[in-house]
Amino acid sequence: MQAVDSKILEDAGKVLAVHLSYSSRAEQRGRVPANPSYFMKASSSLALSGGTVERPANTELLAFEGEIALIIGKPARRVSVEEAWNYVGQVTASNDLGVYDIKYADKGSNIRSKSGDGFTPIGPALLPASSVNPDALRIRTWVNGEVVQDDTTAGLIFSFARIVADLSQLMTLHPGDVILTGTPAGSSVIVPGDVVEVEVSDEAAGLSTGRLSTTVTQGEAEFASFGNTPKITDQDRIDAFGSEEAAGLAPAVTGKSALTEEVKAKLLSVATATISGALRKRGLNNVSVDGLLATKPGQKVIGTARTLRYVPNREDLFKSHGGGYNAQKRIIDAIGPGEILVMEARGEKGSGTLGDILALRTQVRGAEAIITDGGVRDLSEVAALEIPTFYNGAHPAVLGRKHVPWDTDVTVACGGTTIQPGDIIVADDNGILVIPPALAAEIADEVVEQERQDTFVFEMVKEGNKIEGLFPMNAEWRTRYDAWVAEQPK
Repeated sequence: MQAVDSKILEDAGKVLAVHLSYSSRAEQRGRVPANPSYFMKASSSLALSGGTVERPANTELLAFEGEIALIIGKPARRVSVEEAWNYVGQVTASNDLGVYDIKYADKGSNIRSKSGDGFTPIGPALLPASSVNPDALRIRTWVNGEVVQDDTTAGLIFSFARIVADLSQLMTLHPGDVILTGTPAGSSVIVPGDVVEVEVSDEAAGLSTGRLSTTVTQGEAEFASFGNTPKITDQDRIDAFGSEEAAGLAPAVTGKSALTEEVKAKLLSVATATISGALRKRGLNNVSVDGLLATKPGQKVIGTARTLRYVPNREDLFKSHGGGYNAQKRIIDAIGPGEILVMEARGEKGSGTLGDILALRTQVRGAEAIITDGGVRDLSEVAALEIPTFYNGAHPAVLGRKHVPWDTDVTVACGGTTIQPGDIIVADDNGILVIPPALAAEIADEVVEQERQDTFVFEMVKEGNKIEGLFPMNAEWRTRYDAWVAEQPK
Protein backbone atom coordinates (compact mmCIF):
# COMPACT_ATOMS: atom_id res chain seq x y z
CA MET A 1 0.00 0.00 0.00
CA GLN A 2 1.13 3.54 -0.74
CA ALA A 3 1.80 5.94 2.11
CA VAL A 4 0.38 9.45 2.13
CA ASP A 5 3.29 11.82 1.48
CA SER A 6 3.80 15.51 0.77
CA LYS A 7 3.19 14.98 -2.96
CA ILE A 8 -0.28 13.62 -2.25
CA LEU A 9 -1.02 16.80 -0.34
CA GLU A 10 0.37 18.99 -3.13
CA ASP A 11 -1.72 17.21 -5.77
CA ALA A 12 -4.99 17.99 -3.98
CA GLY A 13 -6.49 20.84 -5.96
CA LYS A 14 -9.74 20.74 -4.01
CA VAL A 15 -10.86 19.51 -0.61
CA LEU A 16 -14.63 18.94 -0.62
CA ALA A 17 -16.60 17.84 2.45
CA VAL A 18 -20.09 16.49 3.09
CA HIS A 19 -22.09 18.15 5.85
CA LEU A 20 -24.14 15.18 7.08
CA SER A 21 -24.00 11.64 5.74
CA TYR A 22 -24.25 9.04 8.56
CA SER A 23 -27.55 7.98 10.08
CA SER A 24 -26.03 8.00 13.57
CA ARG A 25 -24.97 11.64 13.18
CA ALA A 26 -28.34 12.57 11.65
CA GLU A 27 -30.16 11.06 14.63
CA GLN A 28 -27.86 12.99 16.98
CA ARG A 29 -28.60 16.23 15.12
CA GLY A 30 -32.32 15.46 14.84
CA ARG A 31 -32.61 15.85 11.08
CA VAL A 32 -32.17 13.65 8.02
CA PRO A 33 -31.25 15.51 4.82
CA ALA A 34 -32.99 14.58 1.58
CA ASN A 35 -29.82 15.13 -0.45
CA PRO A 36 -26.15 15.61 0.37
CA SER A 37 -24.80 19.14 0.83
CA TYR A 38 -21.18 20.26 0.86
CA PHE A 39 -18.57 22.79 1.88
CA MET A 40 -14.96 23.37 0.86
CA LYS A 41 -11.78 23.42 2.89
CA ALA A 42 -8.53 25.02 1.85
CA SER A 43 -6.05 22.52 0.43
CA SER A 44 -3.48 24.16 2.72
CA SER A 45 -5.34 22.57 5.65
CA LEU A 46 -4.09 19.12 4.58
CA ALA A 47 -1.45 17.53 6.79
CA LEU A 48 0.34 14.22 7.30
CA SER A 49 -0.12 11.72 10.11
CA GLY A 50 1.99 12.21 13.20
CA GLY A 51 1.82 15.98 13.16
CA THR A 52 0.19 18.57 15.38
CA VAL A 53 -2.81 20.84 15.08
CA GLU A 54 -3.02 24.18 16.83
CA ARG A 55 -6.02 25.27 18.83
CA PRO A 56 -6.05 29.01 18.10
CA ALA A 57 -5.46 31.42 20.97
CA ASN A 58 -8.59 32.55 22.85
CA THR A 59 -10.68 29.66 21.48
CA GLU A 60 -12.24 26.74 23.32
CA LEU A 61 -14.15 24.62 20.84
CA LEU A 62 -11.72 22.75 18.60
CA ALA A 63 -13.58 19.58 17.56
CA PHE A 64 -12.49 16.42 15.75
CA GLU A 65 -14.48 14.47 13.15
CA GLY A 66 -13.10 11.11 12.10
CA GLU A 67 -13.91 10.55 8.42
CA ILE A 68 -13.19 8.44 5.37
CA ALA A 69 -11.44 10.41 2.62
CA LEU A 70 -11.73 9.57 -1.05
CA ILE A 71 -8.89 10.52 -3.42
CA ILE A 72 -10.05 11.02 -7.00
CA GLY A 73 -8.08 8.89 -9.47
CA LYS A 74 -9.16 10.25 -12.86
CA PRO A 75 -11.14 13.24 -14.15
CA ALA A 76 -14.84 12.92 -13.36
CA ARG A 77 -17.47 15.14 -15.00
CA ARG A 78 -21.18 14.35 -15.04
CA VAL A 79 -20.60 10.69 -14.16
CA SER A 80 -23.47 8.42 -13.14
CA VAL A 81 -23.91 6.86 -9.73
CA GLU A 82 -23.38 3.44 -11.28
CA GLU A 83 -19.94 4.34 -12.66
CA ALA A 84 -18.81 6.88 -10.05
CA TRP A 85 -16.77 4.51 -7.86
CA ASN A 86 -14.51 3.80 -10.85
CA TYR A 87 -13.28 7.40 -10.61
CA VAL A 88 -12.08 7.00 -7.03
CA GLY A 89 -8.40 6.09 -6.91
CA GLN A 90 -7.74 5.59 -3.22
CA VAL A 91 -9.31 5.66 0.22
CA THR A 92 -7.72 6.85 3.45
CA ALA A 93 -8.47 8.11 6.94
CA SER A 94 -9.01 11.79 7.66
CA ASN A 95 -9.84 14.14 10.50
CA ASP A 96 -12.13 17.03 9.59
CA LEU A 97 -11.09 19.41 12.37
CA GLY A 98 -12.87 22.69 13.02
CA VAL A 99 -12.98 25.47 15.58
CA TYR A 100 -16.55 26.44 16.48
CA ASP A 101 -15.53 29.72 18.12
CA ILE A 102 -15.28 31.36 14.70
CA LYS A 103 -18.02 29.44 12.89
CA TYR A 104 -20.51 32.29 13.22
CA ALA A 105 -18.36 34.36 10.84
CA ASP A 106 -18.53 31.77 8.04
CA LYS A 107 -22.26 32.18 7.40
CA GLY A 108 -22.45 28.48 6.56
CA SER A 109 -19.35 28.22 4.39
CA ASN A 110 -17.06 26.78 7.13
CA ILE A 111 -14.17 28.43 5.28
CA ARG A 112 -12.45 29.89 8.35
CA SER A 113 -13.60 27.49 11.04
CA LYS A 114 -12.52 24.42 9.04
CA SER A 115 -9.53 25.60 6.97
CA GLY A 116 -6.86 26.24 9.57
CA ASP A 117 -3.40 24.90 8.86
CA GLY A 118 -3.35 21.23 9.81
CA PHE A 119 -7.14 21.04 10.10
CA THR A 120 -7.34 18.16 7.56
CA PRO A 121 -4.78 15.47 8.35
CA ILE A 122 -5.06 12.37 6.11
CA GLY A 123 -3.32 8.99 6.03
CA PRO A 124 -1.16 7.29 6.98
CA ALA A 125 -1.74 4.70 4.20
CA LEU A 126 -3.78 4.79 1.02
CA LEU A 127 -6.06 1.84 0.24
CA PRO A 128 -6.71 1.14 -3.48
CA ALA A 129 -10.38 1.87 -4.12
CA SER A 130 -10.57 -1.17 -6.40
CA SER A 131 -9.55 -3.44 -3.50
CA VAL A 132 -12.11 -2.34 -0.89
CA ASN A 133 -15.87 -2.64 -0.55
CA PRO A 134 -17.16 0.95 -0.15
CA ASP A 135 -20.31 -0.37 1.52
CA ALA A 136 -18.44 -2.27 4.25
CA LEU A 137 -15.70 0.06 5.49
CA ARG A 138 -15.21 0.64 9.20
CA ILE A 139 -14.31 4.05 10.64
CA ARG A 140 -12.97 4.37 14.18
CA THR A 141 -11.65 7.32 16.16
CA TRP A 142 -9.71 7.32 19.42
CA VAL A 143 -8.99 10.23 21.76
CA ASN A 144 -6.10 9.50 24.14
CA GLY A 145 -6.51 5.79 23.43
CA GLU A 146 -10.26 5.62 24.08
CA VAL A 147 -12.63 4.73 21.24
CA VAL A 148 -15.08 7.61 20.70
CA GLN A 149 -16.39 6.83 17.20
CA ASP A 150 -17.07 3.41 15.71
CA ASP A 151 -19.32 3.04 12.69
CA THR A 152 -19.45 1.49 9.25
CA THR A 153 -20.46 2.70 5.82
CA ALA A 154 -23.56 0.53 6.14
CA GLY A 155 -24.83 3.50 8.18
CA LEU A 156 -24.43 6.01 5.35
CA ILE A 157 -27.45 7.98 4.21
CA PHE A 158 -25.73 8.67 0.88
CA SER A 159 -23.38 6.19 -0.77
CA PHE A 160 -19.88 7.28 -1.75
CA ALA A 161 -20.81 6.73 -5.40
CA ARG A 162 -23.77 9.08 -5.07
CA ILE A 163 -21.58 11.76 -3.46
CA VAL A 164 -18.96 11.55 -6.23
CA ALA A 165 -21.60 11.55 -8.97
CA ASP A 166 -23.44 14.47 -7.40
CA LEU A 167 -20.32 16.62 -7.06
CA SER A 168 -19.31 15.85 -10.66
CA GLN A 169 -22.53 17.34 -12.03
CA LEU A 170 -21.29 20.93 -11.69
CA MET A 171 -17.52 20.62 -11.43
CA THR A 172 -14.78 18.45 -12.79
CA LEU A 173 -13.19 16.34 -10.10
CA HIS A 174 -9.48 16.11 -10.89
CA PRO A 175 -6.99 13.42 -9.89
CA GLY A 176 -5.76 14.16 -6.38
CA ASP A 177 -8.91 15.99 -5.25
CA VAL A 178 -9.97 14.94 -1.76
CA ILE A 179 -13.57 14.28 -0.70
CA LEU A 180 -14.31 14.05 3.03
CA THR A 181 -17.40 11.89 3.34
CA GLY A 182 -18.85 12.98 6.68
CA THR A 183 -18.50 11.82 10.26
CA PRO A 184 -20.60 9.42 12.36
CA ALA A 185 -21.89 10.25 15.83
CA GLY A 186 -19.30 10.81 18.55
CA SER A 187 -17.50 13.94 17.39
CA SER A 188 -16.61 16.23 20.28
CA VAL A 189 -14.19 18.85 21.61
CA ILE A 190 -10.47 18.23 22.13
CA VAL A 191 -7.94 20.25 24.12
CA PRO A 192 -4.17 20.83 24.00
CA GLY A 193 -2.32 17.64 24.82
CA ASP A 194 -5.01 15.35 23.40
CA VAL A 195 -4.01 12.81 20.77
CA VAL A 196 -6.63 11.93 18.16
CA GLU A 197 -6.31 8.81 16.01
CA VAL A 198 -8.50 7.74 13.09
CA GLU A 199 -8.44 4.43 11.24
CA VAL A 200 -10.32 3.17 8.18
CA SER A 201 -10.40 -0.55 7.47
CA ASP A 202 -11.96 -3.16 5.22
CA GLU A 203 -11.90 -6.04 7.66
CA ALA A 204 -13.11 -8.61 5.13
CA ALA A 205 -10.25 -7.70 2.78
CA GLY A 206 -7.74 -7.46 5.62
CA LEU A 207 -6.84 -3.87 4.70
CA SER A 208 -6.28 -0.90 7.01
CA THR A 209 -4.98 2.63 6.66
CA GLY A 210 -3.30 2.38 10.04
CA ARG A 211 -3.99 5.02 12.64
CA LEU A 212 -3.88 8.65 11.56
CA SER A 213 -2.44 10.47 14.57
CA THR A 214 -2.69 14.17 15.42
CA THR A 215 -1.66 15.91 18.64
CA VAL A 216 -3.37 19.12 19.77
CA THR A 217 -1.19 22.07 20.77
CA GLN A 218 -2.08 25.52 22.11
CA GLY A 219 -1.66 28.49 19.81
CA GLU A 220 -0.34 31.80 21.10
CA ALA A 221 -0.97 34.24 18.24
CA GLU A 222 -4.26 36.07 18.83
CA PHE A 223 -6.83 36.96 16.17
CA ALA A 224 -6.26 40.41 14.68
CA SER A 225 -8.85 43.07 15.48
CA PHE A 226 -9.44 43.90 11.80
CA GLY A 227 -11.33 40.60 11.27
CA ASN A 228 -13.89 38.52 13.09
CA THR A 229 -12.74 37.37 16.51
CA PRO A 230 -13.83 34.29 18.49
CA LYS A 231 -17.37 34.27 19.85
CA ILE A 232 -19.37 31.39 21.31
CA THR A 233 -23.06 30.75 21.91
CA ASP A 234 -24.60 27.90 23.88
CA GLN A 235 -25.69 26.36 20.58
CA ASP A 236 -22.07 26.41 19.39
CA ARG A 237 -21.11 24.50 22.53
CA ILE A 238 -23.86 21.94 21.97
CA ASP A 239 -22.86 21.46 18.32
CA ALA A 240 -19.17 21.14 19.17
CA PHE A 241 -19.58 18.72 22.08
CA GLY A 242 -22.44 16.79 20.50
CA SER A 243 -25.04 17.29 23.25
CA GLU A 244 -26.13 19.67 26.00
CA GLU A 245 -24.98 17.20 28.64
CA ALA A 246 -21.50 16.85 27.15
CA ALA A 247 -21.27 20.64 26.84
CA GLY A 248 -22.05 21.02 30.56
CA LEU A 249 -25.29 22.89 29.90
CA ALA A 250 -28.52 22.23 31.73
CA PRO A 251 -30.64 20.34 29.22
CA ALA A 252 -33.97 21.83 28.24
CA VAL A 253 -37.00 19.85 29.31
CA THR A 254 -37.79 17.66 26.34
CA GLY A 255 -40.17 14.81 25.87
CA LYS A 256 -37.43 12.23 26.16
CA SER A 257 -35.91 13.72 29.31
CA ALA A 258 -39.33 14.27 30.90
CA LEU A 259 -40.73 10.87 30.02
CA THR A 260 -38.80 8.84 32.56
CA GLU A 261 -39.71 5.23 33.23
CA GLU A 262 -41.44 6.33 36.46
CA VAL A 263 -43.48 9.03 34.72
CA LYS A 264 -44.33 6.66 31.90
CA ALA A 265 -45.55 3.97 34.30
CA LYS A 266 -47.75 6.43 36.16
CA LEU A 267 -49.33 7.83 33.01
CA LEU A 268 -49.96 4.36 31.61
CA SER A 269 -51.61 3.24 34.85
CA VAL A 270 -54.49 5.70 34.65
CA ALA A 271 -57.36 6.41 32.28
CA THR A 272 -56.92 8.98 29.54
CA ALA A 273 -59.96 10.73 30.99
CA THR A 274 -58.05 11.26 34.24
CA ILE A 275 -55.11 12.76 32.36
CA SER A 276 -57.51 14.98 30.41
CA GLY A 277 -58.91 16.30 33.70
CA ALA A 278 -55.44 17.17 34.99
CA LEU A 279 -54.64 19.02 31.77
CA ARG A 280 -57.94 20.88 31.94
CA LYS A 281 -57.13 22.06 35.48
CA ARG A 282 -54.13 23.79 33.99
CA GLY A 283 -56.17 25.54 31.35
CA LEU A 284 -55.24 23.10 28.59
CA ASN A 285 -58.50 22.27 26.89
CA ASN A 286 -57.27 21.88 23.31
CA VAL A 287 -54.86 19.00 23.73
CA SER A 288 -56.83 16.07 22.33
CA VAL A 289 -56.48 14.57 18.86
CA ASP A 290 -60.09 13.99 17.87
CA GLY A 291 -62.01 11.82 15.45
CA LEU A 292 -59.53 8.96 14.92
CA LEU A 293 -60.01 5.20 14.98
CA ALA A 294 -57.63 2.66 16.55
CA THR A 295 -56.32 -0.54 15.00
CA LYS A 296 -55.62 -1.99 18.47
CA PRO A 297 -58.66 -1.39 20.69
CA GLY A 298 -57.78 -1.71 24.36
CA GLN A 299 -54.06 -1.11 23.82
CA LYS A 300 -52.53 2.00 25.37
CA VAL A 301 -49.36 3.63 24.10
CA ILE A 302 -47.13 6.47 25.21
CA GLY A 303 -44.19 8.17 23.54
CA THR A 304 -42.72 11.40 22.25
CA ALA A 305 -43.85 12.94 18.99
CA ARG A 306 -41.91 12.88 15.72
CA THR A 307 -43.89 14.90 13.22
CA LEU A 308 -44.52 14.82 9.47
CA ARG A 309 -46.49 17.46 7.62
CA TYR A 310 -48.30 16.95 4.32
CA VAL A 311 -49.49 19.84 2.18
CA PRO A 312 -52.29 19.61 -0.40
CA ASN A 313 -51.16 17.95 -3.59
CA ARG A 314 -49.97 20.20 -6.38
CA GLU A 315 -48.60 18.28 -9.31
CA ASP A 316 -45.42 20.29 -9.81
CA LEU A 317 -44.61 20.18 -6.09
CA PHE A 318 -45.27 16.46 -5.87
CA LYS A 319 -42.83 15.98 -8.70
CA SER A 320 -40.11 17.81 -6.77
CA HIS A 321 -40.97 16.63 -3.23
CA GLY A 322 -43.03 13.46 -3.52
CA GLY A 323 -40.72 11.02 -5.20
CA GLY A 324 -37.49 9.37 -4.14
CA TYR A 325 -36.29 9.61 -0.57
CA ASN A 326 -38.96 12.10 0.42
CA ALA A 327 -39.84 13.57 3.82
CA GLN A 328 -42.19 10.69 4.60
CA LYS A 329 -39.53 8.03 4.04
CA ARG A 330 -36.79 10.02 5.76
CA ILE A 331 -38.64 10.39 9.04
CA ILE A 332 -39.75 6.76 9.04
CA ASP A 333 -36.13 5.71 8.58
CA ALA A 334 -35.10 8.03 11.43
CA ILE A 335 -37.80 7.24 14.00
CA GLY A 336 -36.89 5.07 16.96
CA PRO A 337 -38.01 3.43 20.19
CA GLY A 338 -40.08 5.60 22.51
CA GLU A 339 -41.29 7.77 19.61
CA ILE A 340 -44.67 8.13 17.93
CA LEU A 341 -45.05 9.17 14.31
CA VAL A 342 -47.64 11.97 14.11
CA MET A 343 -48.81 13.04 10.66
CA GLU A 344 -50.68 16.20 9.73
CA ALA A 345 -52.94 15.45 6.79
CA ARG A 346 -55.53 18.22 7.31
CA GLY A 347 -58.22 15.63 8.08
CA GLU A 348 -58.15 14.59 4.42
CA LYS A 349 -59.40 11.00 4.10
CA GLY A 350 -59.35 10.85 0.31
CA SER A 351 -55.87 9.31 0.10
CA GLY A 352 -53.56 7.14 2.14
CA THR A 353 -50.84 8.77 4.22
CA LEU A 354 -48.98 5.47 4.52
CA GLY A 355 -49.53 1.79 3.77
CA ASP A 356 -48.42 -1.56 5.05
CA ILE A 357 -44.75 -1.38 3.95
CA LEU A 358 -44.04 1.97 5.60
CA ALA A 359 -46.08 1.01 8.65
CA LEU A 360 -43.98 -2.15 8.91
CA ARG A 361 -40.78 -0.10 8.59
CA THR A 362 -42.03 2.16 11.42
CA GLN A 363 -42.62 -0.95 13.53
CA VAL A 364 -39.18 -2.40 12.70
CA ARG A 365 -37.59 0.89 13.75
CA GLY A 366 -39.14 0.37 17.18
CA ALA A 367 -41.65 3.23 17.18
CA GLU A 368 -44.53 3.06 19.67
CA ALA A 369 -47.41 4.05 17.38
CA ILE A 370 -48.56 5.86 14.26
CA ILE A 371 -51.09 8.70 14.38
CA THR A 372 -52.54 10.28 11.23
CA ASP A 373 -55.59 12.45 10.73
CA GLY A 374 -55.64 11.24 7.12
CA GLY A 375 -56.38 7.93 5.46
CA VAL A 376 -54.48 4.64 5.61
CA ARG A 377 -53.89 2.29 2.70
CA ASP A 378 -53.85 -1.49 3.14
CA LEU A 379 -55.82 -1.08 6.35
CA SER A 380 -56.29 -4.78 7.09
CA GLU A 381 -52.55 -5.39 6.69
CA VAL A 382 -51.67 -2.32 8.79
CA ALA A 383 -54.14 -3.44 11.48
CA ALA A 384 -52.50 -6.88 11.54
CA LEU A 385 -49.12 -5.40 12.48
CA GLU A 386 -48.02 -5.15 16.11
CA ILE A 387 -47.69 -1.36 16.01
CA PRO A 388 -50.93 0.49 16.89
CA THR A 389 -52.16 2.94 14.28
CA PHE A 390 -54.70 5.71 14.87
CA TYR A 391 -56.29 6.88 11.62
CA ASN A 392 -59.13 8.82 10.06
CA GLY A 393 -60.34 6.21 7.56
CA ALA A 394 -59.28 3.72 4.94
CA HIS A 395 -58.51 4.63 1.34
CA PRO A 396 -56.89 2.65 -1.50
CA ALA A 397 -55.16 5.61 -3.19
CA VAL A 398 -51.51 6.54 -2.76
CA LEU A 399 -50.68 9.79 -1.00
CA GLY A 400 -50.01 11.69 -4.26
CA ARG A 401 -53.73 11.86 -4.94
CA LYS A 402 -54.18 14.39 -2.14
CA HIS A 403 -50.86 14.99 -0.38
CA VAL A 404 -47.28 16.14 -0.83
CA PRO A 405 -44.90 15.05 1.97
CA TRP A 406 -43.41 18.41 2.88
CA ASP A 407 -41.37 18.63 6.07
CA THR A 408 -40.53 16.79 9.28
CA ASP A 409 -39.97 17.53 12.95
CA VAL A 410 -41.97 20.75 12.78
CA THR A 411 -45.04 21.90 14.67
CA VAL A 412 -48.10 20.28 13.10
CA ALA A 413 -51.88 20.27 13.44
CA CYS A 414 -53.38 16.80 13.81
CA GLY A 415 -56.98 15.98 14.64
CA GLY A 416 -57.74 19.53 15.69
CA THR A 417 -54.81 20.14 18.02
CA THR A 418 -51.25 21.42 17.78
CA ILE A 419 -48.39 18.98 18.34
CA GLN A 420 -44.73 19.91 18.57
CA PRO A 421 -41.78 17.56 18.13
CA GLY A 422 -41.00 16.05 21.53
CA ASP A 423 -44.49 16.50 22.97
CA ILE A 424 -45.62 13.51 25.03
CA ILE A 425 -48.49 11.56 23.50
CA VAL A 426 -50.74 9.17 25.41
CA ALA A 427 -53.19 7.27 23.24
CA ASP A 428 -55.74 4.48 23.38
CA ASP A 429 -59.16 3.86 21.87
CA ASN A 430 -60.66 6.23 24.47
CA GLY A 431 -58.65 9.21 23.25
CA ILE A 432 -55.34 10.71 22.24
CA LEU A 433 -53.83 13.39 24.47
CA VAL A 434 -50.86 15.74 24.11
CA ILE A 435 -48.89 16.53 27.28
CA PRO A 436 -46.36 19.39 27.29
CA PRO A 437 -43.07 17.84 28.52
CA ALA A 438 -42.55 20.45 31.24
CA LEU A 439 -45.82 19.36 32.90
CA ALA A 440 -45.37 15.61 32.61
CA ALA A 441 -43.94 14.85 36.06
CA GLU A 442 -46.47 16.87 38.05
CA ILE A 443 -49.37 15.58 35.98
CA ALA A 444 -48.15 12.00 36.45
CA ASP A 445 -48.13 12.42 40.23
CA GLU A 446 -51.52 14.10 40.25
CA VAL A 447 -53.30 11.59 38.04
CA VAL A 448 -52.13 8.62 40.11
CA GLU A 449 -53.68 10.24 43.17
CA GLN A 450 -56.82 11.21 41.22
CA GLU A 451 -57.18 7.66 39.92
CA ARG A 452 -56.92 6.36 43.47
CA GLN A 453 -59.67 8.75 44.57
CA ASP A 454 -61.83 7.73 41.60
CA THR A 455 -61.37 4.07 42.53
CA PHE A 456 -62.49 4.80 46.10
CA VAL A 457 -65.55 6.75 44.91
CA PHE A 458 -66.45 3.95 42.48
CA GLU A 459 -66.26 1.37 45.25
CA MET A 460 -68.38 3.52 47.57
CA VAL A 461 -71.05 4.04 44.90
CA LYS A 462 -70.97 0.30 44.18
CA GLU A 463 -71.75 -0.28 47.88
CA GLY A 464 -74.85 1.90 47.53
CA ASN A 465 -73.65 5.27 48.85
CA LYS A 466 -75.15 8.49 47.48
CA ILE A 467 -73.19 10.83 45.23
CA GLU A 468 -73.90 13.88 47.41
CA GLY A 469 -70.86 14.69 49.51
CA LEU A 470 -68.92 11.81 47.98
CA PHE A 471 -68.27 13.13 44.48
CA PRO A 472 -66.53 15.47 45.09
CA MET A 473 -65.60 14.39 48.61
CA ASN A 474 -66.55 16.55 51.57
CA ALA A 475 -64.56 16.56 54.85
CA GLU A 476 -66.28 13.46 56.19
CA TRP A 477 -65.67 11.42 53.08
CA ARG A 478 -62.10 12.74 52.87
CA THR A 479 -61.42 11.31 56.33
CA ARG A 480 -62.86 7.97 55.28
CA TYR A 481 -60.79 8.07 52.09
CA ASP A 482 -57.55 8.68 54.02
CA ALA A 483 -58.32 5.69 56.20
CA TRP A 484 -59.03 3.57 53.12
CA VAL A 485 -55.71 4.58 51.55
CA ALA A 486 -53.85 3.58 54.71
CA GLU A 487 -55.37 0.12 54.48
CA GLN A 488 -54.30 -0.47 50.87
CA PRO A 489 -51.32 -2.77 50.15
CA LYS A 490 -48.11 -0.81 49.57
